[in-house]
Amino acid sequence: MNGSLDLSIYEIVGSPLCVASEDGQRVYERIAAALREGRGVRVSFQNVTSLTSAFLNAAVGQLYGSFTENEIRAKLRVRDMEPDDRGLLKRVVDTAKEYFRDPHRFEQVVEEALGDSAH
Repeated sequence: MNGSLDLSIYEIVGSPLCVASEDGQRVYERIAAALREGRGVRVSFQNVTSLTSAFLNAAVGQLYGSFTENEIRAKLRVRDMEPDDRGLLKRVVDTAKEYFRDPHRFEQVVEEALGDSAH
């Protein structure tokens, strides 16, 4: 349908547990390839029972380093996601947008917050 790609997170990961960043990386690669081709992507979280920010950072967060927010907003759709998981996804996306806006500054702020700035 209009060249859109439907992705099942459960099928890609092979488990209802979406916790490892390596699994998120595999999802990212599939989404990024479709976006580079100008295709829309519909991502289903049906049958996913556990989701972590590490997984979502790899799968979705890093998209903001390769594509504009407008491209992602126009072409990526998420469905079949629990409300708590949607909240986690929103936090991951907000953090990714902040990070990729100015990675050096973001890392500086994190270092200062953690007390690691004494080099």
